[in-house]
Order: sequence, then structure tokens, then C-alpha cells
Amino acid sequence: MAQIYDGSDFEGLFNYTDDTFILPGSDTTPCGDPQTVDKYFLATLYCLVFFLSLVGNSLVVFVICYNRLKQSSTDVYLLNLAIADLLFAITLPFWAVYRANEWVFGTVMCKVVSGLQEVNFYSGILLLACISIDRYLAIVRATGVAMQMRDWVKYICLGVWLLSALLSLPVLIFREDFEAPRIGWVCYENLGSFGTDRWRIILRISRHIFGFFLPLLVMLFCYGSTFTALCQTKSNQKFKPMKVIFAVVVAFLFCWLPYNIVIVIDSLMRSRIIEDTCKKRTQVETAMSVTEMFSYMHNCINPILYAFIGQKFKNSFLRILVNHGMVSKAFLKKYGRSVSTMSTQGNVSSTL
Repeated sequence: MAQIYDGSDFEGLFNYTDDTFILPGSDTTPCGDPQTVDKYFLATLYCLVFFLSLVGNSLVVFVICYNRLKQSSTDVYLLNLAIADLLFAITLPFWAVYRANEWVFGTVMCKVVSGLQEVNFYSGILLLACISIDRYLAIVRATGVAMQMRDWVKYICLGVWLLSALLSLPVLIFREDFEAPRIGWVCYENLGSFGTDRWRIILRISRHIFGFFLPLLVMLFCYGSTFTALCQTKSNQKFKPMKVIFAVVVAFLFCWLPYNIVIVIDSLMRSRIIEDTCKKRTQVETAMSVTEMFSYMHNCINPILYAFIGQKFKNSFLRILVNHGMVSKAFLKKYGRSVSTMSTQGNVSSTL
């Protein structure tokens, strides 16, 4: 996920001799206050996202686990995606306090909270890439490969978590809390002898290449091929099994793509590939604050999509309520609808 203070933002932006905002690499050019969004508004937003994400993703985990005997490979991936979002959600209260005041939780919690956030960033898009490959094999290839992959899905998810943890090691190693003059206590990378703009930019670009753009290319290829294959079928329900997955991917792109584009522009400015002026710097800082809010909101969107688009999810949830005597069977018949799927879709989600 997005970071509260990215690795290359802190040192080039504040002059320790006063409170002015300066151009990276300059000691004399004041650019005004970099705070573009009210900190208390951001803290309140983080708390709201925390609550919605905690409730929504917990419900998703409960529904999928309740139907564990009918789980498809897609269900397992979506279950792990919900767990990743829950891990990020529990970090939001810490970031809310940080935004409103300063970091008061110490170095250990700085590493733990930042690590959970980074693991969620990588695992989220890697799991979506896995889902895209799973759908591609089941629909486009339509061979026994998809069924064989279902036996491996748990190991694939374990591999995703291990890879995400490995990619998150730089944050776990270099993040610590320290007191910055005139700013207060911060949770931030301390690169030591590597603390140059060049190394910070290399780490940042690597993060977004391997943690966003390469998985995105995989998703675009797989879903482009899947969409083409579905268009060639004659069934009236050809897109029905895919609509939730498509909605999840579109929501991910809507929330994350703008932020990553702004990060790339910011990195190009810091590398002097694009001219860095006070006006551009202010525009980029504003864009970064706005797009970061959208990226954080993504964590509570998927459960909403399942509830309003995924008829299977609604039916599964209502059946759970009926089984526990919380609603009547008449209520299920009234608000639940039968769902049919194409036989050619292979192991489509039995829950979503």
C-alpha cells in the first residue's frame, strides 16, 4: 500500500534551519508549506477506512471460510486478498495518529506497521495477478491445467506471501523512528551511508516496477485475452461469471494507478529528468496527497463490490443467516436469486 511518508520525500523537502519547504538539492529556494491536505481530515478518513475495511473484509473472510467445502481457486485467492486488506486496516489507526501529531510508537512498531503496510502493497496486486492467470487458464486455455492449478493454489498463495515479505525487507531493515528538528518524531527510512537521492529513487522505482507495473501488464494481457474469448462465445450469460473479478480489477486500477503515475512523475523530477520548480513541486505534492487518499480507500471497496455485484456472495451470506436463525427462509427467497454459470468457465468462484 501507499506509504505515509515515502522514502525520498523527507530529506529533500525540509530545511532543518527553518520551517520552509525547499526544492530537493537546494538550500536556498523556499517553496512554502508542503502540507496540502488538512491533517485532521486525513486522520478522520483513515479511521473511517479502518472501520469499513475491518467490517467488510472480516465478513468476506467469514463467508468464504464458511463455504470452505465448496471453495474454488478464485475463492482462495480472494480470501487471501481480504486477509491482506485486513492486515493493512489494522495499521490505519497508527497512521491516523501519525498524521494528526507525530510518531509516538517507537522503532519496533515503526518497523512492524510499515512492514505490514508494505506486505499488503505487494500481496494485493500479486494476488490479483494470480486471479487473472487463473481466469485465463480456465476460460481461454480451457484445459486440465486450470484444474491442476487448483491443487497448487494454497502453495501459490504461500509463495505470494513469502515473496511479498522478501520484497518488504528494505522497509523492515531501514525504517526507524527518530526526532527531526522542528518536525518531531517521524517513522522513516534511515539509509545511513546509502542515504542519497539516487538510492532512494532506485528503491522507489524498483518498488513500483516489481510491485505494480509488471503485475499490471500480466493482468492486462490475461484479462484482454479472456475478454476476447468471452466475446466469441454465444451464451447470453458469457460475462456473468467474470463481472465481480472485472469490477475488482477496475476498482484497483482506479484507486492505485493515479497514485503510481504521480509517484513516477515525482521520481523523474527528483532525478532532474523533468524540471523541478516550486509550482510543479506544489502540484505534485497536492496530487500525491489526493491520489494517496484514493489508494487507501481501496481497502474497503472490494467487500462493497461483492455485496452489490456478486449475487453468489449475497446468497451465501443470506444462507448463513438462515442457518443460524437470524432471518427466515421467506426472506432468502425474496432477496436471494438463483445464479447460473457457464459450464465452460471451469472453477469459477462458488462464493462471489
